[in-house]
Amino acid sequence: MGDRPEVPEFDPQGPQLVYMAFADHISARIAAGDLAPGSRLPPERELAEEYGIAYMTVRRGTQELRERGLITTSTARARL
Repeated sequence: MGDRPEVPEFDPQGPQLVYMAFADHISARIAAGDLAPGSRLPPERELAEEYGIAYMTVRRGTQELRERGLITTSTARARL
């Protein structure tokens, strides 16, 4: 076993708000090293499709990630 934290499954049906579950999942992926600093996240519409959630939910989740200081965004794409 390594020192990398395990990424829990994304559960949009869980008890927390979906945008928070999405933000927490992306945060866990960053902590686990699945998403490297300086890399680009896929476009929000692609993330919505990948996670099976609404585009506006992804937008609110990325806003939460910005507020946590985990990502920065430009008009092009979000960066870690």
